[in-house]
Amino acid sequence: MKVVNHVFPPQDQAMAFFGAAEDGPFVMVNLLRFKDRAEYEDGDRGLTGREAYRIYGDAVSKLVEGLGGRIWFSGDVTGLLLGEVEDLWDMVAMAEYPSLAAFRGMAMSAEMHAIEHHRMAGLAGQLNIKTKPRE
Repeated sequence: MKVVNHVFPPQDQAMAFFGAAEDGPFVMVNLLRFKDRAEYEDGDRGLTGREAYRIYGDAVSKLVEGLGGRIWFSGDVTGLLLGEVEDLWDMVAMAEYPSLAAFRGMAMSAEMHAIEHHRMAGLAGQLNIKTKPRE
């Protein structure tokens, strides 16, 4: 299995994701890997990647809740029981969104744009996995 972490999706992948048919609420599973030191465009702020991402995460949690979603879980990865990967992710977070349209609106909002630099400074890469709750 090939695993490639990104900070932003390639344009064709983003277009396919956001162009999919609306199918109601979903949960996004986020597998996160942090930089050792946060890398801001304006220079070193003395933060680790995890600390920079926490600033983003605290703010994005409010955005998710504001659109009717919720953070289900957020926790550090501490081990691997089954399978093999070269490196473990540092953290797993799960967020529920009421719809693809709500997620798209949040992703494109001025509020998201205002905090995104913390995400980019802190993340070495991530996987976002869209899941649907069973009915």
